Amino acid sequence: MTTTAASRPGPARSSGPAADRKNWGSTALAIFFLAIMLFPVYWMVNASLQPNGTTLETSWLPLKPDFTGYATAISEQGGNLGTSLVISLGSVALSLAIAAPAAYALAYFKVRGAGIVLFAILISQMIPGIVVANALYTAYNDLGLLNSIPGLILADSAHGIPFAILIIRAFMNGMPASVIEAARVDGAGHIRAFWSIVLPLSRNSLITAGLFTFLFAWSDFLFALTLTTTEAVRPVTLGIFQYIGAYVNDWSSVMATAVLASIPAIILLVAAQKYIAAGTTGGAVK
Repeated sequence: MTTTAASRPGPARSSGPAADRKNWGSTALAIFFLAIMLFPVYWMVNASLQPNGTTLETSWLPLKPDFTGYATAISEQGGNLGTSLVISLGSVALSLAIAAPAAYALAYFKVRGAGIVLFAILISQMIPGIVVANALYTAYNDLGLLNSIPGLILADSAHGIPFAILIIRAFMNGMPASVIEAARVDGAGHIRAFWSIVLPLSRNSLITAGLFTFLFAWSDFLFALTLTTTEAVRPVTLGIFQYIGAYVNDWSSVMATAVLASIPAIILLVAAQKYIAAGTTGGAVK
């Protein structure tokens, strides 16, 4: 005897003028809040194109754009932008080189004390940056790492490595263990399995961790202010801070520098947004 299950109709979707008004209202509200959040960015770009260089006489639209501020910013702050780029890329390379093997070990090696290590990593994320910066200043002074690019790379990496470990480990925990076991059965060691199997499959989490580490290093101000005492090494964040005092009457140059400093972060976020979504949610479902 065959029985047929009666299909239950799902909830009907609301349609009609009322639903259309609700959708339009939600869209208009979202656009309104988006405009509020993006207004400082627009005003930064607008002020950078003003010919008078002051914010008190800035018009709402750059009807007569002037790029003198950008020329001044490139000539005065171009070296600082290059310094920030080198520090950020170096921090990404060092952070991933340490965080990826550490995450693999914490995800697949059943060792005693792994929970304590993870707890220590979480605690390290809660320590105020000023405490770390002051402690590093004493150590850097003894090691001769003050006013050096390697010193700032180490400092920024110390901030990015714990976060990268947590992101990559969460993603690796969601990977099927059978893939690693198959590689081990075929004779691959842990290093070969990590390099040939785990890393390619963890691309999304690596890109996510690397991007956030880049943003940490690119926007760092506290370490740059504490660990540099001369003009030999000056990231763009510290350059803008000191630039304001020297060019307080030429805000177009200051805003142009801020626009140039925002471009790398915007490009990376737009280019890697799909990897960020996959990398941050990859460890949520196993």
